[in-house]
Amino acid sequence: MLKAKTRWQLAAYDEQLAAAIAAECQLTPLVSKLLVIRGIDSPQKAREFLEAGPELFHDPFLLDGMEKSVHRIKQAIENKEPICIYGDYDADGVSSTSLMVHLLRQLGAVFDYYIPNRFTEGYGLHKDALAQLHRDGYKLIITVDTGISAVDQVEFAKQLGLEVIVTDHHEPPAVIPEAFAVINPKKPGCTYPFDMLAGVGVAFKLGHALLGEAPLHLADLAALGTIADLVPLVDENRILARAGLKRLNQTRNIGLQALIRVCGLSDSELSAGHVGFALGPRLNASGRLETAESAVKLLTTEDLEEAERCAQALDDLNRERQELVQSMTEEAIQMVREQFPPDEHHVLVVAKEGWNVGVVGIVASRLVETFYRPTIVLGIDPEKGTAKGSARSIAGFDMYEALTACKEWLPHFGGHTMAAGMTLPVENLGPLRQRLNELAGEWLAPDDFTPLTKVDVSMDIQEISLEAAQQLEMLAPYGMGNPTPLIMLEDVETSGMRTIGRDDNHLKCSLQKGSTTVDAIGFNWAHVTKKVTPKAKFRVLGELSVNEWNGNRKPQLTIRDLAVLHQQVFDWRGSRDKWEKWLQIASEPHSLTVLFREESYDWFASRASEEQIKNVLYAGADMEGSSLPDLQNVVLYDLPKRRSDMQAVLSRVQGAERIYCLFGDPDLGMERLSCPGREHFKQLYQFLVQVPVVQHMHLDALARKLKWKRGLLDGMLGIFMELELLTEEPGQYRLQNPSGKRPLESSRLYLAWKEEAELATDLLLSSSDELIRTFQQLVEPATI
Repeated sequence: MLKAKTRWQLAAYDEQLAAAIAAECQLTPLVSKLLVIRGIDSPQKAREFLEAGPELFHDPFLLDGMEKSVHRIKQAIENKEPICIYGDYDADGVSSTSLMVHLLRQLGAVFDYYIPNRFTEGYGLHKDALAQLHRDGYKLIITVDTGISAVDQVEFAKQLGLEVIVTDHHEPPAVIPEAFAVINPKKPGCTYPFDMLAGVGVAFKLGHALLGEAPLHLADLAALGTIADLVPLVDENRILARAGLKRLNQTRNIGLQALIRVCGLSDSELSAGHVGFALGPRLNASGRLETAESAVKLLTTEDLEEAERCAQALDDLNRERQELVQSMTEEAIQMVREQFPPDEHHVLVVAKEGWNVGVVGIVASRLVETFYRPTIVLGIDPEKGTAKGSARSIAGFDMYEALTACKEWLPHFGGHTMAAGMTLPVENLGPLRQRLNELAGEWLAPDDFTPLTKVDVSMDIQEISLEAAQQLEMLAPYGMGNPTPLIMLEDVETSGMRTIGRDDNHLKCSLQKGSTTVDAIGFNWAHVTKKVTPKAKFRVLGELSVNEWNGNRKPQLTIRDLAVLHQQVFDWRGSRDKWEKWLQIASEPHSLTVLFREESYDWFASRASEEQIKNVLYAGADMEGSSLPDLQNVVLYDLPKRRSDMQAVLSRVQGAERIYCLFGDPDLGMERLSCPGREHFKQLYQFLVQVPVVQHMHLDALARKLKWKRGLLDGMLGIFMELELLTEEPGQYRLQNPSGKRPLESSRLYLAWKEEAELATDLLLSSSDELIRTFQQLVEPATI
């Protein structure tokens, strides 16, 4: 047995619909199933999803407020009225601001931009900033990626004589600002066909309306914000991501070129993954640690030297951000383990002075990855007596609903199901923690604390082909709403399993079932090689792709999770390095060593430490009892004397994941594992008839004469004594006239010896498959 890291939830889909789409669109069954799972319900929609070209953009004037906004902006451009772009400091806000800079620059506007400081101002519009913009002579403010909740701030701007056009994509509150215009596809009454655009997507649509055509020359910026903001990559977001990635791979934006170089990606075909894990974090870094000024400068500069300086500055800041996140994460993990152990806390709430509030969200995500608990991480401001932070949740726990239930302790909070932000008095941390844990106790079941992985389809390994892997590329780019497809293979074996990589921490193997094989690779899965047997049957979860090497293209599965559902038996019988192998297993948690023989226990106790001996079960003294729970490894170190002893132990450890058979040479007492036959007893009896009295001192010589081991001779003499054929006198044995015929089977010693020898034969001389069958027979109807 090998437990999967997560719970797997297999998606349901309409098989008939998938077959119809596959036939009409000439797709493999795999791709058509994936399309249906993603909500595609017709061949036409399937074609639109796969092609996702700019011709499918919706009319931007369907956005409520667009026509009015375009007229006002064009009027300002014509009259040379100064315009201020008011943005945000995350990657979406930076991309939105930069796109508008390029757009207004192209239209010949008089303009500048303003992005608030995360630490001194915080998110959104601010009255002080608006007052300064008014003093600087601005007449028109265009917000990007912000403003939908700024009711008071927009009213203040109106009183100053400023006109505000709000472009945003966040959820609108019950009351929206009375701005000159509000463009937000989520706004009540807006009939725009797609309401999941990122902030940069809304800005792109404004550009579309202003130019009369989609500004595809700015699609690289639109893709950056769209992918980094984790909006669903469907409909227009998919179009923007596809067109933007294509543009990004040949971008003329010198800032993006410089950023790509510092990321070491100049020779790579850029994908959504590169945006999410390389470009996006660097754009975010400036706003997290300083201001977003350098990020906007990078994306809007026309000076090569400035581009290089800004790109390097962002790379340096990102490295600093990584180090900061690492140190804060280590502190937070230690705090959790020492003060709020996860087995006692369903929700983790940790706070500390000095923690940078710009990265608390990342740290919260790391804690969720480590402990899989809803988590809140906050930085404490001792002067203000407040804690400010971010929350990340898990499936089944609605963070926004939970915080709403705790609003008496939260003067400021906002967010959604999986993430939120908040500010609260430090003294409210305790009551907040207590109430959140009470809610989690009510809302979550024990299984909810195991990560959930959504699986797309279960496939037979024979369905995997190069064509299927190639067609999967049509579904890219992947992201929210269109995750990388996960397929499941069941009852597959492995061959050629080996470790690869500089530190041998990756796994390479072939998966096979029958005559079909598929190459597989598992990054950071090398540890599995020590936990599976050559005969293990796997359930594997992975991503299918095309691997090209030396001109050869083959399908390959990248392993994301795997499991062995049956108990595994490791055949380590007769190992020469038996003690070393035992030390390797005994050092792992939830391990148990079983000893059947007293002499083995005495020898073992002389070598094992006190700590090690705690996890040793002497079966000869403790055969009764219920099953032993939570066992991962069971080591059978020596051989039992009775079949019932082995049966009792196997019955108690049925829940163990792995059984290691370490018994066999050089076990103690091996000479007892071969029971003498009738001819041996006949030979000894005939000798005793000739020599009725045998001195103890001559027994070694007698054993040599008969070509037996001394232990065999001693055992047979003991059986003759039990059968009253022999008596033992001081220093000698004497043959007696039997009182009657005594068959060997009437000797308990002989029957025990025979059982012990037969069991040893079954356990030592059998093949690996026969050994497993013997275990199965001993614990039937349970199986191993």
